[in-house]
Amino acid sequence: MDLLILPDRPLHPAWQQALDEYGAHVVEHASGRPWLATRTPARDLSVIEAGRRRLAVLGNAVVDPDAARHALDHAHGTAGLDRLASRMPGGYHLIASMDGRTSARGTLSTTRQIFHRTIGGVTAAATGPAPLLVPPGADLDEEALALRLLTPAPPWPLALRTLWTGLRQTTPGAWLDLPAEGGPREIPWWTTPPAQTPLSEAAATIRDALTAAIDARVRGRDTVSADLSGGLDSTCLSFLAGAATTGTLLTYHWSPQDRANDDSAWADRAAALLPAARHRRVSAAARPEFADRFGTGGSLGDLEGPPPWNGGRSHHAALSEAVAAQGSRLHLVGIGGDELFGAVPSYLWSLSRRRPLRSLPTLRRSRLMNRWRLGQFLRELTDQRSFATWLGAQADGLSRPAPGISDMSFGWAPEPRLPAWAGPDAIATVRRLLRAAAGERPDPQAPDRYRHQVIDCAQVSGRALRQLNQGLAGYGVDWAAPFLDDAVIRAALSVRIEDRMARSRYKPVLTAAMRGVVPDEILARRSKGEFSAEAFDGLRRNRNALIDQCDDLRLARIGLVDAGRLRAALLAQGPETRHLIPFESTLSTETWLRARSATHDPYVTGG
Repeated sequence: MDLLILPDRPLHPAWQQALDEYGAHVVEHASGRPWLATRTPARDLSVIEAGRRRLAVLGNAVVDPDAARHALDHAHGTAGLDRLASRMPGGYHLIASMDGRTSARGTLSTTRQIFHRTIGGVTAAATGPAPLLVPPGADLDEEALALRLLTPAPPWPLALRTLWTGLRQTTPGAWLDLPAEGGPREIPWWTTPPAQTPLSEAAATIRDALTAAIDARVRGRDTVSADLSGGLDSTCLSFLAGAATTGTLLTYHWSPQDRANDDSAWADRAAALLPAARHRRVSAAARPEFADRFGTGGSLGDLEGPPPWNGGRSHHAALSEAVAAQGSRLHLVGIGGDELFGAVPSYLWSLSRRRPLRSLPTLRRSRLMNRWRLGQFLRELTDQRSFATWLGAQADGLSRPAPGISDMSFGWAPEPRLPAWAGPDAIATVRRLLRAAAGERPDPQAPDRYRHQVIDCAQVSGRALRQLNQGLAGYGVDWAAPFLDDAVIRAALSVRIEDRMARSRYKPVLTAAMRGVVPDEILARRSKGEFSAEAFDGLRRNRNALIDQCDDLRLARIGLVDAGRLRAALLAQGPETRHLIPFESTLSTETWLRARSATHDPYVTGG
C-alpha cells in the first residue's frame, strides 16, 4: 500500500491527476487541502492532531497519542519530532504537516523509504514509486538499469538512483521537507554514533532495542508467525516473539536440500525449547524456493525495479499464503542479523586503526586462516584512500573476474563487478557513473570502513524487504525485520570495534545481547547454513528455458548485455557459488523488464 504525500499548496494538474487515482481515502492538511491519499484504507496509519498541526505514523509502531501531541505542539521544525521518534520503537514512516510545511522520513535501512518527484515546480512525495509515476508517466532510465547488473550491488550513493527519470529517493537518514513555496530540501536526522561502548554495556542496549522492536509488532495480535531457519538470527527473534506475544506464535522451517547443512538440527533444538509455539516443518522436496531461482516467470517486484530476492518468489508467496491461512498478518524474519553482527574483511582495516598493537594477533590469525599473501595483505591494510577516491577507482576494475576465495579487499565496500556478458555500452555507462559520483566527493555513511559497510549492507537488505512487501501485498501479510529498525542499528553500531569479533565465537555481540533470552545451548552454535545446493539446482532446472530466452533478450535489445556470451555462460557456469551470483542480478533485471512489457506498463512513456 503506497501513500501519496502532497504539499500544502495549490496542486499542479499532474498531482491532481495522481490524487484522483489515489484519493479514495484522503487525510487533509489543516488548511483543508489534501495531504495523504491512499487507494485502500491503511490499517497501520495513525494520525495525531495538535491545533493546526498534523503527524502521521505509518507502520509498526507503539504510538503514545499524548506524547506525540505534546511533541507536535512544541516542535520547532523536525528536530522535536526526531526526539519523539527516538523514544518510539518499531519500523515506520513519520509524516508531518506543520505551519504550511510537509515533512516525511523513513528508516535508515530504507525498509521504509520516501520517494519524490517534481513536476511544474511542485514536488510531491510517496512511500513507493507508483503514485508519483501516474502523472504524466515516466521514461525508463537505461543508465540506471545498467547499474543493476553490478554484483554484489551498486555502491553508495549510486544505489539510490531510481530506474525512472525524474523520480528520486530521499537520502536515508534525512527528512524530505516540502515548503509551501520553493523546492524540496533534505534535513538530516541520522548521525552514526561513535563506536565507543564496551560490549558489557552495549549488550543490554541491543537486547532492549530488539525487545522493543518485537513488542511494537506483536502487541495486540492474536497470531504471529516467524521464520525458524535454525540460523542464529531468526532463532533469536523466535524466542523474543515467544516471550512477547500473548497470542499464538507459529514458526516455519523449510528444510535445506544439502544434508551437510545442519540448520534443521538446530531448528529442531530451538523448537523443542519453545513448547508453547506451534511449529511447522516443510521438507526439502516440498519447498518451492529456488525451484524458480533463475526462472522465467513474472517478477515479484513492483515499479521500483528488479527485486534483489526475485529468485525466491515462489517460496515467499507460498509462505505468505500459508501463514495467512493460519491467521497471521505479521511474519518475522532474521534479515539484518548478518549485516549488523557478522564479519566482513573491512573489519580488520578498522580494527587495525582502532587498536594498532592489540590487533596484531587477530590480523596474523586472519591472514593465516584465509591464506592471504603477505604483500597484498599489507597493501590492503595500509590503504588510506578516502571513500570518494576508492569509489572512483572502482571504475577501472569493472570487468575483472569476481574475487576468489583467497582474494581480499579491505575497501569501503565489496568491489563491484559487471558480468562477463555485459555489453560495451553497459561497461562504459557504469564506468562513467562511478567516476561522476566520485567527482561529487560523497561522504561515506560512517567514518570507518567497517561501519560504512554495515549500513550499506543493511540498506541493500532494507530495499529487498521493502520490495518483497510490495510484491506480496495481496496476501495481507507484513514481512518484518526487527534487526533493521533504527534503534537496533544504532545500538549495534555503538559497540567498540575491538569487541565486535572474538576468537572461537560466532556473532559475539548478538550472543551477548541474547544471553538469558535464548538458551545457552542455542547460542553456542558456531556453524552457519549454506544454500548453494538450491542455487545450482535452480539453474539446472531452468537452464533450457533461460537459453531459449537469450534468443530475444530485452537487455540485449537495449545494448546492455551480449546475449551470445550470456548463453555461453549458462552452458558452462563455474563450479563455485560465486560463479552464480552474476546470473542473479542479470536475470532478475531481465525478468522485471519482461514483466513490464507483458503488462503494457502505463507508466512508461519512452525509453
